[in-house]
Amino acid sequence: MNFKLLLQYDGTDFHGWQIQEGLRTVQGELTRVLSLLEDREVVVHGSGRTDAGVHAEGQVASVELKRDIGPQKLRNAINGNLPADVRVLFADEAPGDFHARYSARSKSYCYRILHGSVVSPFWARYALPEARALDLERMRECAKSFIGEHDWTAFSAAQSDAESRVRKVLDCDIEDHWSAVGRCHLIEIRVSANGFLRYMVRSIAGTLLAAGRGELDEQTLQRAIDEGNRDLVGPTAPAHGLTLRSVQYD
Repeated sequence: MNFKLLLQYDGTDFHGWQIQEGLRTVQGELTRVLSLLEDREVVVHGSGRTDAGVHAEGQVASVELKRDIGPQKLRNAINGNLPADVRVLFADEAPGDFHARYSARSKSYCYRILHGSVVSPFWARYALPEARALDLERMRECAKSFIGEHDWTAFSAAQSDAESRVRKVLDCDIEDHWSAVGRCHLIEIRVSANGFLRYMVRSIAGTLLAAGRGELDEQTLQRAIDEGNRDLVGPTAPAHGLTLRSVQYD
């Protein structure tokens, strides 16, 4: 049977999603638990990799199991053997050809910025502190430049195994609101695309922050996109502010 798993995890203490020998990863924890339940080595596929320190509210994984088990029982069995910083929220039977990565149509990420002089402990692990003044309208204007199909060489890791660096950004919004839990001001950069390159969202976030501080303008940003010039964009924002929100399927 093929199963689709919806996961959440706090990425702080993980070395990312993908299995790496000798390091603690989300895929590694899931593989360990599912192999134990199945009594054989299994392969767990994720919708995509998240880097060390990046969180997930809606990561999706798929796995084929021979064991006869219902979705709810499977979810409970997995969670009973996982550490507290990762959980399967839902387990569902999936068509035989469903694959968490190759069946995905788009993904949505959120980069959170805590804007203020005091960092709430409720957000310290999940948002980047920024005490300097930010021009949100300028950030929103710059964000419009990201929408559409572009070559994202200037906004990705220099070392990349991607065959193409062309991706289509479907949406790039900046939301500004008060967090009742942290009693603080939060800015959320929300980006949706048909795919992402490594560091792409963090680079977009860092560039929009630089624009908000008045360190670059829309013309420079457009040149960076057109020329693929990494030197023209802002610094890559730290991993802990980034969260994978959701993955969309047909």
